[in-house]
Amino acid sequence: MSDAQQTGDAAAALASLRGLALGDGFGERWFFHQRQEATEMIRHRTTPGDKPWNWTDDTAMALALVRVLTELGQVEQQELATSFAEMYAADPYRKFGSGMHQLLPKLGEDPGNWATYARTLFSGEGSLGNGAAMRAAPLGAWFRRDPEAAVAQAVLAAEVTHAHPEGIAGGVAVAAAAALAAGAADAPGSAPAPEPHAFLIATAELTPAGVIRDGLLRAAELPPDLPIPEAARVLGSGKRIRASDTVPFAVWTAAHHLDSLTDALWTTAEGFGDVDTTCAITGGIVAARTGLRGVSARWLELAEALPEWVG
Repeated sequence: MSDAQQTGDAAAALASLRGLALGDGFGERWFFHQRQEATEMIRHRTTPGDKPWNWTDDTAMALALVRVLTELGQVEQQELATSFAEMYAADPYRKFGSGMHQLLPKLGEDPGNWATYARTLFSGEGSLGNGAAMRAAPLGAWFRRDPEAAVAQAVLAAEVTHAHPEGIAGGVAVAAAAALAAGAADAPGSAPAPEPHAFLIATAELTPAGVIRDGLLRAAELPPDLPIPEAARVLGSGKRIRASDTVPFAVWTAAHHLDSLTDALWTTAEGFGDVDTTCAITGGIVAARTGLRGVSARWLELAEALPEWVG
């Protein structure tokens, strides 16, 4: 058994995955409401129950990543490339971005050349989008007993699709946050939740130097009572689909609601932007600690089911 398998926590990873999928589907529903209507619904915490909460590419790619962790105990990049390609081929209509529509079919044909293909995206710069970040929380939960291992594994997982340092740093930050949220205690979430400022600083310290670390440090200094739309304006809530424009806000909302998944998701939704992805990131971080504790039966009924192997 490898060291990664010995230190891995599959239960925490699956809990994070369920929270990620719940947040993804919940966030996705707000795109189907006019902004003013959505604002009022969120303010009054009116559950968007008009349609099932179908999850998107955020969850699809997280499923592919968790499957590799479950089978191998760690990230093996060619195996992950194959897992992403198989997931995409089975269901390519989950709102994948243009870069993934280019990349994932190539990985299916030749997964051994994932590094070459990832670097060719966006005129050879690689993707700096939020795709590596949106799927990374379950990986962090898997390595919750060793946040530095979570960081190293998050780099490997991100590189398969996101060659740009900013895209990689987004995945690292989210994995680090999930590992810290779950904690190294005997059971995830059994220790008291870190104070938000300390949690954001600790996440930043595990994140490579650059715009995302700077955003996390900026988030740590925001007043705790700052209105959510203002925090989204300062930190970015994914309107540009970049990791730097998405991750600091999603980690900030998670930091302030580490013991309540539903409160975390309502708060994140109020920032709008790329709301399925911000809610997926926040949901994955918080659920690494809480699981689905406190989630209403109505929410669970609306949420799209995950594959049977998730449980």
